Amino acid sequence: MGAKRSEDEDEDEIDDLKLKEFLQTSLGKSSLSDIRHGIMTAPILFALEEFPQLGAVVEKGIDNPANIEIALDYLAKSNGIQRTRDLARKHANLAAKAIKSLPECEDVNVRRSRRALLDLTHIVLTRTR
Repeated sequence: MGAKRSEDEDEDEIDDLKLKEFLQTSLGKSSLSDIRHGIMTAPILFALEEFPQLGAVVEKGIDNPANIEIALDYLAKSNGIQRTRDLARKHANLAAKAIKSLPECEDVNVRRSRRALLDLTHIVLTRTR
């Protein structure tokens, strides 16, 4: 007979699964693919700053599912995703500021283009994939 699990252990496991699901959703399919192919994305680079031991996992190769799990665990403990969002927000704001600093123009096409560029700075921050 196996050892009986406590409710706390079950809740911890559910929390871990929810967190991994959140990370996969937050990173998006292409970012997870990048990680699997050894392409270091900003969240992983930020996580490396907080957890240098993640470097050993990265060096072994993240194409191994066990190493992907370890990398996701470190990423979950880090501020990598939030720091990446903050960095994206900072650059989107800088881009919007630069667009707004362009001289005003009455040409309809120029105004539409300018609006499209401003909209793009918002879309980059709010997209889910």
